[in-house]
Amino acid sequence: MRDGKLDWAAIRLRLEKVSAAIESGYSPNPEDTKRILKARATALARAPEKTRHGDVIEVLEFLLAHESYAVETQFVREVYTIKDYTPLPGTPPFVVGLINVRGQIVSVIDIKRFFGMPDKGISDLHTVIIIHDDTVEFGVLADSMPGVLRIPMNEIQPPLPTLTGIREQFLKGVTPEGTAILDAGKLLADKDIILYEEA
Repeated sequence: MRDGKLDWAAIRLRLEKVSAAIESGYSPNPEDTKRILKARATALARAPEKTRHGDVIEVLEFLLAHESYAVETQFVREVYTIKDYTPLPGTPPFVVGLINVRGQIVSVIDIKRFFGMPDKGISDLHTVIIIHDDTVEFGVLADSMPGVLRIPMNEIQPPLPTLTGIREQFLKGVTPEGTAILDAGKLLADKDIILYEEA
């Protein structure tokens, strides 16, 4: 490879040499075999090249009212199946309540309500994505969880101009498949969401 481009002439020459060696019945001697195997082992043992920072984003995909959303995994502490919750009186409608996660009390919000999306209610299959940063932590209710995706940054498109209001405000971008990537940092910093912590 020269200047980041493949040297096709060198590749053709190498292929011709290999073909000629095969046709002549070439069989490597024990020392050549050892050398070849050592070179292959060294190549295989080499750590894969690290992707340059910012080239790929890793996200946890989840569904809300049949729409596909995602948050960056760096903000996800864990995923928890909701079994029971304690409602909090006097809080905004999007605050579901409190859950006990192995002795730790975590507040849970329904961002479907926060975004003004259709409310299907809580079922036994609902899960909670616990997101956090250095100062704030809360759970986000999700309908289902398809899994973790690694998305090239250059494939993420800006939010559609047809999206207005609260969704656009918290969108980092949209994948070609239509998954909306939420800006978890903005969610965690939003005063309207964390207001109930002061109640």
